[in-house]
Amino acid sequence: MSARPARAGAPTLLVVAKAPVPGVAKTRLATTVGASAAATVAAAALLDTLDVAATSPWPVVIAVAGSFADGVDADAITAACAPYRVVAQRGETFAERLTAAHADADDGHGVVQIGMDTPQVTPAHLEAVGAGLAEADAVLGPATDGGWWVLGVRAARWAEPLADVPMSRHDTGERTSDALARAGARVAYGPTLSDLDTWDDAVAIASAAPQTRTARAVQAIAAARRTPGRRAGAAR
Repeated sequence: MSARPARAGAPTLLVVAKAPVPGVAKTRLATTVGASAAATVAAAALLDTLDVAATSPWPVVIAVAGSFADGVDADAITAACAPYRVVAQRGETFAERLTAAHADADDGHGVVQIGMDTPQVTPAHLEAVGAGLAEADAVLGPATDGGWWVLGVRAARWAEPLADVPMSRHDTGERTSDALARAGARVAYGPTLSDLDTWDDAVAIASAAPQTRTARAVQAIAAARRTPGRRAGAAR
């Protein structure tokens, strides 16, 4: 899918990604379906996210941990990233890497940051967050597990409070909102989505968004798990 020309004065869409390397990506999912299958789902989820990014009129920056060349579907992911600026994540903790990624992506018009755990995301979801920034300093999209899936900020400095927020917890969303408010940000809230962390999450998201690459990958893995002698990790 070809990327749309970026609109001047628009926020930057920041995609925070991890290379879909077996044994590294989607480790919670891997406990159920195996490392190879989990990495296949991760690659599909990233490609779905990049498909949505390609429809956005905003400039796009991808902050990556690891090397796409080492992961599943390396050629497809590399091609999908080609129109955009790709930067390496930096920092010791995930929270520090998020803060640094916002600073790297900001061009003076704000940042809308998503990950690769919500392949069901649509352009309308992102537009709602962008619209919220007309009135708020930060727009947080809650995740059903208590975290968050998107953070829009009018300026990169509003992402700095992330550095002190514990991530991947049941109260990360609440803690993030509190940290932003303590820093003086006017906080608004965007749509709520489910993150893809476990097999149950993957099945639910595939059912809700059957048109996605993720749904096709999940369906193939589910079929492989039902077939004796066939490795689920080999399903593509």
